[in-house]
Amino acid sequence: MESEKTDHRGSLPQRAAAWAVHLLTACGAACCLFALAAAADRQWQRMFVWLAVAVVIDAVDGSLARAARVQQRTPRFDGGLLDMIVDYVGYVLVPAFALGRSNLLPPAMAWGIGGAVCLASAFQFCQSDAKTDDHFFKGFPSYWNIVIFYLFLLDSSPLFNAAIILFLIALVFVPIKYIYPSRTRQWKRITLPLSMLWALSVSLLLLQFPDAHRGLLVASLLFPLYYVAGSLYLTWRTSRRPSLRWWPHS
Repeated sequence: MESEKTDHRGSLPQRAAAWAVHLLTACGAACCLFALAAAADRQWQRMFVWLAVAVVIDAVDGSLARAARVQQRTPRFDGGLLDMIVDYVGYVLVPAFALGRSNLLPPAMAWGIGGAVCLASAFQFCQSDAKTDDHFFKGFPSYWNIVIFYLFLLDSSPLFNAAIILFLIALVFVPIKYIYPSRTRQWKRITLPLSMLWALSVSLLLLQFPDAHRGLLVASLLFPLYYVAGSLYLTWRTSRRPSLRWWPHS
């Protein structure tokens, strides 16, 4: 019986590889702590650098987890829960803290709106279908780190920023299906290259932060526009043909 159990979990190197993936995911939490410390000091560029490192980890750990078969190799450890915890801190808690600590919002509203961001995203993270079976996000997918990055660079008025944040909070509860860039199969051959170009442009903007080149800033916004438009179209398409599958399940 014990040998069968050992075989099911794989060899020692295979289990070590699975635990290494979990360690990589957990490193994202440390990056979020460093980002939070930077936000407390109002070192916004340093904060975004650490958040960017956490995003890179989040972008690769899922594929590595599937390749290492972590569910089979470490059956008593919930890597998905770990990923959700790290994501909530990096995508929600740190940006919400930055909203309260910065001058992006009117002072009387800043911490209240930051709290609303945390509440709305907590609701979304606990929805069983927040990530749909066909690999979409349902409701605005809490990209608050990206939102505040652009608000810093655009240097828009606090009232305008507050309106944008409140509008996005409302969208958390609207069942629009948003593209999951690394997993949504629809348009993946377009989305992945565009997302990589966008990541490169954002990296350049981060190096220039906070005085970004205006042309590069405007160009970088083309991918978010594509993302929103594509998500709206695909949501409309599925609502019109709910009984049809877009692709066979593998």
